[in-house]
Amino acid sequence: MADIALHTGHEAGHDAGHDSHDAGHGAHATSTGLSNNKLAMWLFLGSECLLFGGLISTYMLYRGRVAAGPHPTQLYDIPFTSVSSFVLLMSSLTMVLAVTSAQRHDDRRTNLWLTITALLGATFIGGQIYEFTSFVREGFTAQSNLSGSTFFILTGLHGLHVTVGIIWLLSLVGLTLQSRIKSRPIDQEKVEVAGLYWHFVDVIWIVIFTLVYLIPYKK
Repeated sequence: MADIALHTGHEAGHDAGHDSHDAGHGAHATSTGLSNNKLAMWLFLGSECLLFGGLISTYMLYRGRVAAGPHPTQLYDIPFTSVSSFVLLMSSLTMVLAVTSAQRHDDRRTNLWLTITALLGATFIGGQIYEFTSFVREGFTAQSNLSGSTFFILTGLHGLHVTVGIIWLLSLVGLTLQSRIKSRPIDQEKVEVAGLYWHFVDVIWIVIFTLVYLIPYKK
C-alpha cells in the first residue's frame, strides 16, 4: 500500500508539474490564440501594408510626370530584374525550410537555411544597387522628376526592409551559435516571427515588380 501511495503521489506531482509547464507557455498567448510576439508582428505587418499601399498608389499616380530626363520604363532591364526577383522568391522557400528545421529542434539545419536565406536576400540587394547605379548613370535620379522620386522611395524603402531582414536572420544565426537559443517553443517562435517578416517583404516585392515593372505605362 505504501508503494502504491508513493507511486500515485509521484504521478500526481508529475502531472501537476506538466500542467504548470503548459500554463507557463500558455501565459504568453492572447485571446486570438496567437502569442504576443506573433500578434505584434501581424499588427506591424498590417501597418506596413498600408504604408506600401500608399507608396505604390503614389508611384502609379505620378509615374507619368516626367518633365525632364528619361522615363523609367525606358531604362528597365526586365530580364535582369526578373532574375533578381526570382532569387528573392526562392529565399521564401529556404525560409520555410529554416522554420521547419527550428520546429524539429535541428539547430544545424536551421542555421544553414537561415544563412542561405540571408545570402539570397543579399544577392537581391546587390542587384538592386546595380540597377540604381545604372539608372543614375543614365540620368534617372530621385531629383530628376516626380516619377524618379516616387520610384526610388518605393523601391529603396523595400530594399531597406530586406536589409533589416538580412540583419535579423544573421542575428538569429549568431544567437544559435552562441547557444543562446535552445530547443524551446519560445525560441522556435523567434524563427517563425522572422519568417513572417521575410515572407511579407517577398510578397510586397512581387506586387511592386508586377505593378511597376511589368505593367506598361500608357500616356
